[in-house]
Amino acid sequence: MSTPTLVPCPTCSASVEWGPQSPSRPFCSERCKLIDLGAWASEEHAIPGNPLEDDLFSGELPPREH
Repeated sequence: MSTPTLVPCPTCSASVEWGPQSPSRPFCSERCKLIDLGAWASEEHAIPGNPLEDDLFSGELPPREH
C-alpha cells in the first residue's frame, strides 16, 4: 500500500491528503477555499503581467461609459 501524498493548504498550511477523500483539495476545507477566493476577488492575489503590454492593448478597448 502506498503512502498518501500530503500537501499544505495554501491558506492555513494544514496538511491535506491529496485524493478524492479531500474534495476541497488543495485546501483543507471549504472555509479556506472561500478565504482564498475572497483574496483573489479583492485583488490581494494577482498574477503579475507586463505593464507595457497592458498599456499597449488597453488603447484598443472602446471607452467605458459610466
